[in-house]
Amino acid sequence: MEFLLQPLTLLTFFPLVGALAILFLKSEWKNAIRWVALVTTLLTFGLSLWALTMFDSTNPNLQLGKPYSWIQVAGWDIQYYLAVDGLSILLVLLTGLLTPISILSTWTAVEDRVKDFMVFFLLLEVGMMGVFLAQDLFLFYIFWEFTLVPMYFLIGLWGGPRRIYAAVKFFLYTMAGSILMLLAILWLGIEGKTFSVPQLIAQGGIPANIQMWLFIAFAAAFAIKVPMFPLHSWLPDAHVEAPTAGSVILAGVLLKMGTYGFLRFNLPLFPEATVQAAPWIALLATIGIIYGAAVSYAQADVKKLVAYSSVSHLGFVMLGLFALNAQGVTGAILQMVNHGVSTGALFLLVGMVYEQTHTREIKVYGGLWKLMPVFGSIMLISALSSMGLPGLNGFVGEFTILLGAFGSKAIGSPWYAGVSAVGVILAAVYILYMFQKMFLGPAGEVAKEHELKDLNWREILTVAPLLVLMFWIGLYPAPFINLIAPAVEKLVIGY
Repeated sequence: MEFLLQPLTLLTFFPLVGALAILFLKSEWKNAIRWVALVTTLLTFGLSLWALTMFDSTNPNLQLGKPYSWIQVAGWDIQYYLAVDGLSILLVLLTGLLTPISILSTWTAVEDRVKDFMVFFLLLEVGMMGVFLAQDLFLFYIFWEFTLVPMYFLIGLWGGPRRIYAAVKFFLYTMAGSILMLLAILWLGIEGKTFSVPQLIAQGGIPANIQMWLFIAFAAAFAIKVPMFPLHSWLPDAHVEAPTAGSVILAGVLLKMGTYGFLRFNLPLFPEATVQAAPWIALLATIGIIYGAAVSYAQADVKKLVAYSSVSHLGFVMLGLFALNAQGVTGAILQMVNHGVSTGALFLLVGMVYEQTHTREIKVYGGLWKLMPVFGSIMLISALSSMGLPGLNGFVGEFTILLGAFGSKAIGSPWYAGVSAVGVILAAVYILYMFQKMFLGPAGEVAKEHELKDLNWREILTVAPLLVLMFWIGLYPAPFINLIAPAVEKLVIGY
């Protein structure tokens, strides 16, 4: 039972303790349930910081865990193996931070079946932590599929008018890709006699033609989750119909499970196929960057605008990953965090104003700056962060990605970086268009029909940690880059 006391086991399964505690509370005790969920997620974030204090940023290898024999049958060795390295440490911290922030945002937004909501949310955190820490393919697949269930119910029970359609579409898209990945996992386990990712990487020797089929099988699951163009159509429906907390976690963490999957599995396990696929992935990423930005500008619903912007931002991440050099991959990991921070903040803010107005139509807003100056100031910072203004976090990630893509031998052409840079300009267009329509000019219908209140202290506290990170990463990214640099150097050395 030694593994139960491992720090990463405690980190992964501690939210389950909170979920079990909530089950013993009466449904009528809504505030007590909220506090138990909030305290549980804050303690989980504390455990992630504890793991950070034990993490050696100079060590590129897996840390803070060791493999335990779990299932041994028919010659297979399935291990319980949780560990962390520079490729995952920031995503673990991001998950730990965004979950209590999301819980805090539900304080007045979720009034129906609060007990069920909090249980599902805590179970979702267990799955997300497990995805980023599992180093055995069988264990990873269990956590990967497990996240589908609570997210399905969060959208389907607490979402908008088309919630059932959005939840089913989200579930079916993700499940379809996951089945192909499962087949590839089984092949690797049968041929390699192990599901341990480090052991499979060490063994190597997968024939090039087989590598490409396995690469495609894994990529199907991860590309849908990212989501990459043209597999993105589930995303706007899921984002728009999900409750605010669900949208924050979906954009901030669940989409990163896709990009992380490419980083953790495709790149090290299938190096020859990765090199062959790099120009094609770069092409799809570039199309996604431009397409996502253009479609965002065309949206009349502010939440859908933010949702489509994720297609564009995650396109940058994919471009950086498949640049297959230190600059591109470092920028991609940093941009995963940046997107979670910036887009998470935008979804929080859209949810806060929606609570008062019950509309997301951009055209009915206007003049909010005078009525809600604190809200307007925070929205402006978050919007500028999302569009990549120098001095804020988005710029550092996008600049590093473009730098890596421009000099990438794997991609083979600087034109991908050049065209993608246009996406930065287009981001400024749709972000500033949204801000001008909602906050400047004469008062719109919403301002005339509602007695709007500025953000209260709880709402300010909810978004404040994200504002701090926007400036911290934008002005001094070195601590974050130093955490990931050794692991990235080890990953790309073969390319």
